[in-house]
Amino acid sequence: MPVGTTDVLSSSIRSAHSRMAERLAAARAMEAPADRPRDGYERIDTFLATTSKHLHAVDAVLLRPVRKQVADGPHLVHDYLRAARELEVVLAHVKAHEYGSVYETSFAWPEVWADVDDALGDHQRHECELGVRLTAALDDRELDRLTVRLYHAELAAPTRPHPYTPHTGMLGLVARKVMHAVDGFWDTVEGRMVPEPAREPKKPPGRVAQYFLADPRFDEEENPTL
Repeated sequence: MPVGTTDVLSSSIRSAHSRMAERLAAARAMEAPADRPRDGYERIDTFLATTSKHLHAVDAVLLRPVRKQVADGPHLVHDYLRAARELEVVLAHVKAHEYGSVYETSFAWPEVWADVDDALGDHQRHECELGVRLTAALDDRELDRLTVRLYHAELAAPTRPHPYTPHTGMLGLVARKVMHAVDGFWDTVEGRMVPEPAREPKKPPGRVAQYFLADPRFDEEENPTL
C-alpha cells in the first residue's frame, strides 16, 4: 500500500483546531444577559475543556509514533511539547482570570486573549507539522488507526490544562488518568459544561449495504443506465 495516500489524520487535526477557534471566538464574546451572568463563563469553560482534551489526546496518541517512526522525531516532539506547555500555561491563566484570581488583577481580558491567540497559533503550527510528517511516514491503515485513537483519547482526556504534569511515557499515562478523575470531580462540583469532540465520520455503505438499505448511490464519474 502506498504511504500517506490519505489526508485523514491531518484533516482531523485541522478540524480540531477549527473547533477550538470557533469556541475561542465564542468565549471572547463574553457579554451575557443580565439575568444569566454565567452564560459568558460557560463559553469560556467550553473552550478550555475542548482545547485541554485535545492537547492531552495528542500527548497520548501521536507523540510516541512521531518519536519512533518519523525522521528527526525526538526533535519534533521536543518542539511540540514546548508549544503545548506554553499553551497550557496560557489556558491556566484564562481559568484563573475567569474565576477572579488575585494574581490576575493586573491583566485585562484583551491582553489575556491576545496571549491565547499567540500560543494557540504556535501550537497549531507544530501539531500540523506532526500530522504532515506522520502522513509521510505511515501507511493508510496506520493513519486511520491513529485518527480513531485520537478521537477516543479525547473522550477520556482531562478537561483542564496541566502544564506541569508529565506528558509522555508511563508517567504521562498515569497522570492523565489521575487528572481525568480529578477534573471530572471538580467539573461536577462547579457545574462546568464539558463538550464531546465531533463524532467520527462514518464511511459510506458498500454496494451490498446500499442494496439492503434500498439506497443506491453512484460515483459522480459513473453514468448509470436508466
